[in-house]
Amino acid sequence: MSAPTGASRTDGIVIAVLREQAPGEQRVSSVPEVVQKLTKSGFEVRVEHDAGAGAFYPDDLYVAAGAKVVHGRAELLDGAAIVLCVQPPTTAEAGMLAEGTIIIGFMNPAGNLPAITLMRDRKITAFALELVPRITRAQGMDALSSQATAGGYAAAILGAGHCPKFLPMLTTAAGTIRPATVLILGAGVAGLMAIATAKRLGALVEAYDVRRAAGEQVRSLGAKFLELEINAEGQGGYARELTPEEKVKEQEMVSAAVARADIVITTAAIPGRRAPVLITKETVGKMRPGAVIVDLAAESGGNCELTQSGKTVSEHGVTIVGPQNLPARVAFHASQMYARNLHAFLSLLVGKDGSVARDFTDEILAASLLVHAGIVRHQPTDDLIRGGKQ
Repeated sequence: MSAPTGASRTDGIVIAVLREQAPGEQRVSSVPEVVQKLTKSGFEVRVEHDAGAGAFYPDDLYVAAGAKVVHGRAELLDGAAIVLCVQPPTTAEAGMLAEGTIIIGFMNPAGNLPAITLMRDRKITAFALELVPRITRAQGMDALSSQATAGGYAAAILGAGHCPKFLPMLTTAAGTIRPATVLILGAGVAGLMAIATAKRLGALVEAYDVRRAAGEQVRSLGAKFLELEINAEGQGGYARELTPEEKVKEQEMVSAAVARADIVITTAAIPGRRAPVLITKETVGKMRPGAVIVDLAAESGGNCELTQSGKTVSEHGVTIVGPQNLPARVAFHASQMYARNLHAFLSLLVGKDGSVARDFTDEILAASLLVHAGIVRHQPTDDLIRGGKQ
């Protein structure tokens, strides 16, 4: 979507940027840097008042980038062809969208069925960024990865903040301080960022992942990879579920590593499923007093048996942190990355001639298309809706 010369067919196409309503959500779906690119391409961009305030992008920066800041949701959405969001739309928000509107963002397909059903009935077109395929061509649109990067960084900082120890080795007049040991369970995008951050803070870092291929990435960051003779590589870069025998072997090794760690960061998740339990309450009881667990899977049940989502608790002298929406803790850069993901996605949706695609034959658009023309196009979500008779 390069800047046009003269008139452009994007002229008159309105893109609306919502102010997020979810409690604790500080991110925004577009930032002034990206808005400027959109306006130069001929789009009319409207930004809801204070949409970027939580991420420290004030309204005047959007105005300087060429956007129109509006105070009312009705005015924002009036005539908008494309709506950008971070959090999934609620039923109230979906009810304000006109027929044919395109909305792009995280949609939480399995957990937001009433809103998805309403968008189907109102003939809204919804693209779910969770469904963007993890292929090379889609890397710039991979919002799951960009936000996992932000979450992994925030988790390492959160762990350091709760730990009563220095992370790096220190040589002082009062003697030598040994470095803290940080264990990362799950070496996906968030886990790798947590590893890199903990290493930068000077800790000794160990990591484990059931996917053998992750070992090379872990070692490249200077961490020790815990070996277990299990290959649980699944489809799409995720891990498959382990067999009962494999789970026993994994638990024994993980428990020993957890017991000697000062900070444990868990990131293991299976899309659409409850998070696997990696740390039992018995294992917590074997940990050192003052140890910290930061459970990135808290919102999907937790990798630690004692995790409470949204709370920080203490058990057996161990601090267990169950954070929600970690990317929002670094909202400035998380929003910047997310906005760039959306801009890349829009480059597929809007052609070089300025026309908005309507057939969605591109494999990335087809895979991420959740609802269109009164039909739920994502089969697993449609099955859930039909099963609930919504």
